[in-house]
Amino acid sequence: MDLSELVGTVSEILKTKTLKLATAESCTGGLISTLVTDRSGSSEIFDRAFVTYSNQAKTDMLGVSPLTLDKFGAVSEETAREMALGALKNSQADVTISVTGIAGPTGGTKDKPVGLVYIGFARRDGECLAERHIFTGDRQAIRFAAAKTALETVLGKIGE
Repeated sequence: MDLSELVGTVSEILKTKTLKLATAESCTGGLISTLVTDRSGSSEIFDRAFVTYSNQAKTDMLGVSPLTLDKFGAVSEETAREMALGALKNSQADVTISVTGIAGPTGGTKDKPVGLVYIGFARRDGECLAERHIFTGDRQAIRFAAAKTALETVLGKIGE
């Protein structure tokens, strides 16, 4: 499924189930929220977006613990979970998606290479998860792959 079709499918399922989405984005820099809100009628299914590129923004806007950031780093499963939960807590959304990673071309290390992205998901019924992904390509390719995978995660969770 191409990206446009994916956004349409996710939007329709959210609308059918009367669910609202919020995003918490770091390395995608608002790309997911842009893709969703590019569609007419998105106000029915989209509540808000948090673009939290810096650690301070993650703490201030989403309540990510400074201890989590110190112990695990911004690019971690723990941070992705806290971002998704923070977006839920600070919005009227029913489901949230978070993305934190290293889009490159710089910033990677042996333990956390360029292309490493964690995608978090949370919903009001208490479900919360985060998954590790490694994407390849240049900065734009990594960001688009992360956005697509995040939307696929939402689809997989709400389409059940």
